[in-house]
Amino acid sequence: LSAKEIEDIRLAASLHDIGKVMVSKDVLQKQEKLSDKEMNQIRKHSEIGYQLLKEVDDYKHLAEIVLSHHEWWNGLGYPRNLKEKQIPLLARIIAVTDAYETMIGKRNYKESIGKDEA
Repeated sequence: LSAKEIEDIRLAASLHDIGKVMVSKDVLQKQEKLSDKEMNQIRKHSEIGYQLLKEVDDYKHLAEIVLSHHEWWNGLGYPRNLKEKQIPLLARIIAVTDAYETMIGKRNYKESIGKDEA
């Protein structure tokens, strides 16, 4: 990766969940399993983040990465069900690190599986 791509990953990683600022605090902090409606609210965060970043000149080039960071290689991710190389490379890298953080971090509604198992 180029120095520019590494810097873009650093910035996009720090901003990838910025859309959660528009998700209800009650949903984000809920202790129990999320309902389908609540999960849909959470899943909107990547689209909201995209909308926010595309309006900021210094960050608009990161908007597509933020939008795509929950896409999965097998096409079962969201919001656009992209698959394989349709997913921007930098979004794929952030998706891996985000998944790892999710696995090792304790969630209100789910225990960590630990670093070794992750």
